[in-house]
Amino acid sequence: MPYARGMWVIKYGGNAMTDEHERARVLADVRTLRAADGRPVLVHGGGPYIEAALAQAGVESRFVRGLRVTTPEALGLVEQALTLLGKRLAAELGDAVGLTGRDARLLVAERFDPELGEVGRMVRVRRELLEALVAQRLTPVVGCLAVDAAGAPLNVNADDVAAALAAALAAPCVFLTNVPGVLDDPADAGSRIPQLTAADARARIADGRIGGGMIPKVEAALAALARGAPAAIIADGRAPGELPRVQLERAGTRLVP
Repeated sequence: MPYARGMWVIKYGGNAMTDEHERARVLADVRTLRAADGRPVLVHGGGPYIEAALAQAGVESRFVRGLRVTTPEALGLVEQALTLLGKRLAAELGDAVGLTGRDARLLVAERFDPELGEVGRMVRVRRELLEALVAQRLTPVVGCLAVDAAGAPLNVNADDVAAALAAALAAPCVFLTNVPGVLDDPADAGSRIPQLTAADARARIADGRIGGGMIPKVEAALAALARGAPAAIIADGRAPGELPRVQLERAGTRLVP
């Protein structure tokens, strides 16, 4: 258990957040991890909530290469949705603080593709703010909104935020998904691979053993490793008790450099 008592970055998102029972189960797992002297930092997206906010306002949703095109008009709605969701998750978790990159310039990003509009990629994390909260036994709940060098907000992919936080904190990053991990045989749910090196994972993508919807999950984990995270774990956010099992290295697929 090399990381059992250290900091953990947990990326949580998708439709699982809209189901109250599934959300309660994930947050219960985070509390269990915290009680076992893990020090979690929860990173959340907000796709379904953002979609609902944009639809209600009559603003079109459009994606390029899997990333949301964010106009200035949409950005305000994105920020509202992420901020409210973060506060709600923090309240439901307890002993937690909902944050975005606007808070004390926690997350700094830069624009990288004019076609995407107000979208950034991570540049810097104010690590000491997170460490101060965790030292007080408070769990940071971080929404995927950053600021640029001038302090203007930018929408950022939640996987990118999680990877940057894991690297800054030298913490393993857990990506909660809807699968038990990387499977040696996609048709056999019992063929979970406990650990993969980055090279092994890339080879499996190249030869097709990792394919379909598993590719973006593994690529997110590889991006965390490339940024400097000591490990990245793909685990099943639907399974009760998954995070404690990940902590004990009994669940998920751990990718290592």
